[in-house]
Amino acid sequence: MKNLPGLFLGLFVVSQSFGQSLPSTEDLAFFEQKIRPLLIEQCYSCHSATAKKIKGGLLLDSREAILKGGDTGPSAVVGDPGKSLLIQAVHYKDTDMQMPPKGKLGEREVANLEQWVRRGLAFPASASTAKPARKIDIEAGRKFWSFQPLRSPEVPKIQAGAWPKQRIDSFILAELEKRSIKPGEPAPKRVLLRRAKFDLLGLPPTPEEVEAFEKDSSPIAFAKVIDQWLASPQYGERWGRHWLDLTRYCDIAEAWVETKGQPHYYRDWVVRAVNEDVPFPRFAKLQLAADQMPDAKTDDLAALGFIGLSPTYWKELQLPVEIIKTIVSDEYEERIHTLSSTFLGLNIACARCHDHKFDPITAEDYYALAGVFASSKQADQALVPGVNGDAIVQIREQVVKLEAEVKKLGAKKEKIETAKIEDLQKQIAKLKATPGYEAPLIPGLRDASLQVVNAVGTHGSRVIYQEKPQDIALEIRGNPNKPGPMVSRRFVSVLSRGEPAKFTKGSGRLELANSLVTDSSPLVARVFVNRVWKEHFGIGIVETPSDFGKQGEPPSHPDLLEDLASRFIANGWSIKWLHREIMLSATYQQASGPAPNGDAGYRYYSKFPRRRLDVEAWRDALLYVTGSLDLKMGGPPTELNLATNHRRTIYGVVRRRELTDILRLHDFPDPITHSPNRIPTITPLQQLFTLNSPLMAEQSMALVKRLQADAGTDPAKRIERAYKLLFGRSPTGDQLKLGQAFVQPNNESAWQQYAQVLLGSNEFQFVD
Repeated sequence: MKNLPGLFLGLFVVSQSFGQSLPSTEDLAFFEQKIRPLLIEQCYSCHSATAKKIKGGLLLDSREAILKGGDTGPSAVVGDPGKSLLIQAVHYKDTDMQMPPKGKLGEREVANLEQWVRRGLAFPASASTAKPARKIDIEAGRKFWSFQPLRSPEVPKIQAGAWPKQRIDSFILAELEKRSIKPGEPAPKRVLLRRAKFDLLGLPPTPEEVEAFEKDSSPIAFAKVIDQWLASPQYGERWGRHWLDLTRYCDIAEAWVETKGQPHYYRDWVVRAVNEDVPFPRFAKLQLAADQMPDAKTDDLAALGFIGLSPTYWKELQLPVEIIKTIVSDEYEERIHTLSSTFLGLNIACARCHDHKFDPITAEDYYALAGVFASSKQADQALVPGVNGDAIVQIREQVVKLEAEVKKLGAKKEKIETAKIEDLQKQIAKLKATPGYEAPLIPGLRDASLQVVNAVGTHGSRVIYQEKPQDIALEIRGNPNKPGPMVSRRFVSVLSRGEPAKFTKGSGRLELANSLVTDSSPLVARVFVNRVWKEHFGIGIVETPSDFGKQGEPPSHPDLLEDLASRFIANGWSIKWLHREIMLSATYQQASGPAPNGDAGYRYYSKFPRRRLDVEAWRDALLYVTGSLDLKMGGPPTELNLATNHRRTIYGVVRRRELTDILRLHDFPDPITHSPNRIPTITPLQQLFTLNSPLMAEQSMALVKRLQADAGTDPAKRIERAYKLLFGRSPTGDQLKLGQAFVQPNNESAWQQYAQVLLGSNEFQFVD
């Protein structure tokens, strides 16, 4: 391809980082939830400082000890499970080195250990068993900044009084002036417009929108544009996708999932709720207890997908009760992790095996919440009034069996079977006439308590449900087969106003939802405001958006966070109000550029950080500028690798266990876990995708056709139109000359290559 590699080298910047970084909050949480309990249960009786006799000279109660190893050498090679003796031992392949000696670990436990080594062997210093356990002082814990009632700080006094446009700006400018840093210049209007539309809609502005905005000299020109885009249906698609990252949304879950409903109804409900600006407390409550809220609409039952789509684990009922109970307990942990991380910015699941090592969360708090989920069954909900979703699933399954029998009899081609076929068809018709048979179903929840009991008359287990709620016992070291005292269902102690009241209404889901948005409303508001801020700037006021505890980052602008959270509540928890407040600020409207000395990492917002588009915005923009994007909203997902799929990326199929290539290569979050951050990477595979993928080839040709339709055959006019469509500007003189030289001779192949270069360029993938 003529000159294409060379031109790409001029447009791409590939960076690499070397050295070892500190473990992330997610890595530490993974250790606390998955690894620490395993080490305590299986290893520390022989390999810790508290062991009566240390076997093989090996300690496993600190990172340093693991890397040092024992008599046979280092136990782990960071990042390489295959070369780690610890991993080799738990695989039981070497008869001379099998750990633990009393029996091989389960596949999931081995996989967790491998992932731990691969992720860098995170091991907090306080995790050593040699240290005595601390007793949590709840009252002292309530004094931590994020657990305090909201303050209403005064707007700080500043020197450059003409700069602020919003209250936000005074708080930002006060911190800059402390450091003798001047705020940045305003962004050019076309740059600001492109930034804002990608932020709100995930799409670039059209050349016509750019031209109109640049001509509009009204002081409220930008506010008018913001209001217009907040009213656009594409706004809900953009910001609904941000929420789905937190909830682990997927269209295709595990093969063994019992619910048969369609997950896309939950995705569409989120998009609709965001577009309707549903106040955040109601948005939260519907996702936990829509089936128990008298004022909820039937369509709101789709919100129960928040928990209804939680990961589940395979329960091989040939296994003994003790193993199945552990699997069930693991599922409760998954739900508590998502709930607490999403709404509270705390990983309460870390308290499953012990009191939280850093935050004032007790093991009793964990099991108080676990009782709520132990009293809730994942079940299909019908989005039609008065229809029982579980009953409809059973009827549909009967129909499938009967239709298979009809097909089997029909294949015999014997007259004697005619009567049987007719009888079966009557049964099928009667079943299909059941009211609600065609009702849409969503994987949701209903109140029912799960019990694991011995199988009748044989070995193995049974899982049964009882139509009543249950409290569950505290599990010693997270082991459901070692029960401690019973724990009543209730809210988290440190976040309650006084002693938390017991939940007494059914499972307690509605009481839990009410507690979230009342008792813990200051924390919920802080966490959500910070998430929205971080999505706009790429940098949060709190840079650990799902850890507002002691291990998280403190806020860079504590008074600003308090002020925004307080006013967010005062303005009816309106998310659209929050967008306006942020985007109409001088802080948001600054030009991008290198951060000055004293503002490393843009922590004080002296400039607007340049950001790369996420995969959804990038793919959608590709289709949009070529005129190919299908803006149809909602409905079943479509495979992203289909050449005919021109819908927005939010409607592409997401599999929990196997992502489509374009998503996997471009930093799409893992739907197995709660994802508070998109972590951008730059890899050769991304560049190869841009160079060679059918998507890029197809959209390059589509762009050529659009340029021909819009600008005729004149190369200069085509290039001018291309730059305005893709970048919102005219080409420079050098860019115009370079483009004209590249497309000579003026044929389709040259234009296709040129279009692909522009679509793959940094300027198209980044937002200033």
